[in-house]
Amino acid sequence: MTRKRTGQPWMPASQYAAQLTGLTVNLMVQHIEASLPFFTYVLGLGALYSDPDFAALEGGPGVRIMLHADHTLDHSPEETARLSAAGKRGAGAEIRILGLDPDHVESRARERGFTVNVPVKTYPHGWRECRLEDANGYMFAIGVLAT
Repeated sequence: MTRKRTGQPWMPASQYAAQLTGLTVNLMVQHIEASLPFFTYVLGLGALYSDPDFAALEGGPGVRIMLHADHTLDHSPEETARLSAAGKRGAGAEIRILGLDPDHVESRARERGFTVNVPVKTYPHGWRECRLEDANGYMFAIGVLAT
């Protein structure tokens, strides 16, 4: 596995993995640094750690997201072939985060030039939400319960 990080990571991978519970989303991204503004500024998640290979983010109501750079999978030709295919990543999947104010998230996304696929509106299923994409094309639905 190619590593671009210099020095030691914040903690051994096995130690971080032992802290994870429930659902943790792990996204493969082209470049960690270019991907971070969506998660930290737009979604308001805290970056626990980041280097050119990996980032650990958390915040909101129990949200944990990891980012791994594509080059960390260069030992797996099947994975790198899939990641280099044309098109948006995660097509057909929608990552839903309940508890973040969709009006604020949409505003910050537009401010930074991210794609807002569906502006904020209230749906019959009871969420007030917006749908937007990160820099890699992953789709996020961000909302709160409608009052």
